[in-house]
Amino acid sequence: MGKIKLDHCVVHVSDWERSNAFYRAVLGAELVKTARGWAYRFGEQQLNLHGPGAIGNPLARIPVAPGNSDLCFVWDGPIEDAIAHLKSNGVAPELGPVERSGARGPGTSVYFRDPDGSLLEFISYRQR
Repeated sequence: MGKIKLDHCVVHVSDWERSNAFYRAVLGAELVKTARGWAYRFGEQQLNLHGPGAIGNPLARIPVAPGNSDLCFVWDGPIEDAIAHLKSNGVAPELGPVERSGARGPGTSVYFRDPDGSLLEFISYRQR
């Protein structure tokens, strides 16, 4: 079997305008207009979206609802900078900094929520 990478996953949002503003400002997403709504691109990875008037097909056995996602993004810098970035965008950290293990090994994370309540995480692999 060849090497695989994650291409995209799906998040459900309840309000396009609110979510687009959040994901662009807080996560640096490139907003991509699609036939059914929007997607958020981060380099080679993408979040496809279910949202108002836009539900994909086929669906998971139990489709994701707004606020039901749990995603982690790599923060390319010290975690203290991620926390400052969140606060400067009016986003309250929910937990952190805390030590966690990610795809690259040990890291330091901060947790926060998107406008629908999905749990998001920034993980930094930089040493303190």
